[in-house]
Amino acid sequence: MNNILLYGADWCPDCRRAKAFLNDNNIDYTFIDVDLDKEATLKVEQINNGKRIIPTAIISGKSFTNPSNVELSAVLGINEVGRVQLFGADWCPDCRRAKNFLKDNSINFEFIDVDENEWATAKVEEINKGKRIIPTVLIEGVAYTNPDNVSLTELLSINVEKEHKVFDTIIIGGGAAGLTTSIYAQRDRFNSLILEKKNIGGNAFLTEKIENYPGFNSISGPALMDKMEEQAKTYGAEIKTGEEVVSILKKEGLFNVETKSTTFLSKTVVLSTGSTYRLLGIPNEKELVGSGIHFCATCDGAFYRDKDIIVVGGGNSALEEGIFLAGFCKSVKIVHRSSEFSASKTYVEKLEAIDNISTYLNKTPIEFIASENETFQSLKVRDNDSNKEELISADGVFIFIGLIPNTSPFKELIDLDERGFIKTTGLAETSVNGIFAAGDCREGAIAQVAAATGEGVLASYGIRNFLK
Repeated sequence: MNNILLYGADWCPDCRRAKAFLNDNNIDYTFIDVDLDKEATLKVEQINNGKRIIPTAIISGKSFTNPSNVELSAVLGINEVGRVQLFGADWCPDCRRAKNFLKDNSINFEFIDVDENEWATAKVEEINKGKRIIPTVLIEGVAYTNPDNVSLTELLSINVEKEHKVFDTIIIGGGAAGLTTSIYAQRDRFNSLILEKKNIGGNAFLTEKIENYPGFNSISGPALMDKMEEQAKTYGAEIKTGEEVVSILKKEGLFNVETKSTTFLSKTVVLSTGSTYRLLGIPNEKELVGSGIHFCATCDGAFYRDKDIIVVGGGNSALEEGIFLAGFCKSVKIVHRSSEFSASKTYVEKLEAIDNISTYLNKTPIEFIASENETFQSLKVRDNDSNKEELISADGVFIFIGLIPNTSPFKELIDLDERGFIKTTGLAETSVNGIFAAGDCREGAIAQVAAATGEGVLASYGIRNFLK
């Protein structure tokens, strides 16, 4: 459990103040009297560079020297509506989204990193019936699993006022295409707003290593997306995460972009909503998502350190993520329904040199098998030649079999192709005048970061022509 340590002495006024504050807010802690414990005195001196300063508190492994009540409120998540604790990890996109939302609305919260605190991982599993789901948020001790911004607004009684500012362009989606569109629009002196359902960076943020983006021999997806976000903000772009767009209507010459929480106004709209991971569509798949079935190695791979995992797929993404997972997993078993991988030769050659990767080619997944605890246990596959079935056991499975465009909210608004991708002409123009599309959601798009940035530039030129 999270054992808060407070080093102090009974004669110390600030120690008494800190103790009273913790008691008043029903915070469990252990008080260690430095007058009675010589090791405690040495610990305080070690923390404070040889100085005996009390009170000194240790919270979630971090030390705080004579923290004020305001500082204690901030680090422990104490608010008028109650105490807020967020269990998560720095690599988790939804954790970043929740943290940004709480910060933007001046909500104090205690962030507890599950990677740094074993007790936190156990707590998350206890709350979620064995599932390692983050973020998990506790508000006054009541747990909420991955609450969206709308839920947090209601739970924390946050007062959200409607936006009346009219933007030159609203960009729906904060991946490489959306960020690039914003950068170019801002340079043209057009004010832009990025609305992102989850976290800035899109699928590129979930990529462990990018080796084909010009200017970088190798860079992590999060690092590259952070640079793009920083550049967009430097030019003046506004960014709001956790804002899921539900409809777009044109009234009196302006686009009304409605999210689950409010409405924004704009002269133009850019759809850069990207895509989501495709499912296999076999028994027990949906039931086991989050309980052993995953779609993002960067997000969930850390849970399987020194364990056995399965990767399903045979394209670039499957092999790239499989190689990444092999770096810290005990073994990686790659299952592909065809007799040959469709990935580039570069990835296939890398695969052959890694000892803890084995391949299961020409085998079609037909069912996920659950354990007694209702978590993933094994994958049943059928050999395409012999029709013989076998079980492949592992601790977890990652699926990389393609993407589906995130365009369903707009199917009645603009023209889509038979697969759901947005049809465009000219400068990224859709069938609706003033609405543009860029990135993986667009028909004919190349699912690469470099291509997405180019499409963002194209969309920005479409905006410029429309507004001028």
